[in-house]
Amino acid sequence: MEKYRHIIGIGIQNTLVYRVNFFARTLFGLIPLTATILLWQTIYRDRVGDVAGYTLRQMISYYLIVTIVDAFTAVAEDDWQIAADIREGNISQFLIKPIDYLAYRFCLYTAGRLIYTAVALVPISIFIFCLRDYFVLPKDATALAAFALSVAMAGLLQFLISYTMALLSFWVLEVATFIFILFAFEYLAAGHLFPLDILPPAVMQALHYTPFPYLLYFPVSIYLGQITGAALWQGLAVQAGWVLAGYALARFIWNRGVKKYAAFGG
Repeated sequence: MEKYRHIIGIGIQNTLVYRVNFFARTLFGLIPLTATILLWQTIYRDRVGDVAGYTLRQMISYYLIVTIVDAFTAVAEDDWQIAADIREGNISQFLIKPIDYLAYRFCLYTAGRLIYTAVALVPISIFIFCLRDYFVLPKDATALAAFALSVAMAGLLQFLISYTMALLSFWVLEVATFIFILFAFEYLAAGHLFPLDILPPAVMQALHYTPFPYLLYFPVSIYLGQITGAALWQGLAVQAGWVLAGYALARFIWNRGVKKYAAFGG
């Protein structure tokens, strides 16, 4: 474990070089968030009642919590770096040293999330303070604890999906197209653009057979009290199942990939 703690330390040092970029990315990320909130305020102004069970306060809180969850779990450039390691032959060293490549990349991912969250916390906190009248707190300690657990599993699942997609570099020269397609679908299916409750029931039910709602929509719904009781524990079990399936798939793809791997450099 000592070597992986050391990797996290190195990752933090390397990531700190880009802290200004993280701060700027967070500030610019608040611009579309502001536009989205203004849009929903306009929608509710001309509407009597709620939308799909969401009051205006809950809807704005949804997007604010999405921003927080995204800061904790989003993958930055990990998939591109993994693909580059394979393409350029840099993974050769991990095949002859006692370092697990998946654990190595997860340590770097964790380091990046720690620094990004710390840097982004200031502008996000100020933004939430300005909208404090619309910010909903969790109903009780159980909801908060379940939310924290779900966010942790969402981060694991997000990492494993990106890691597995990047491993396609064992078979194809360029994985950018696959990553962009996945990102576009995930943006809709995970609940970034709008709460999945708004979709027709059949579509929403179909999405729950995929891991995408558990990347964002599910933990945010826990926080807002939309999922409680038996549905909460069942959802956490399903989310844990997707994490285990993602881990198994990542290991399987890696084992198959290294058999085809031929280093031309690194």
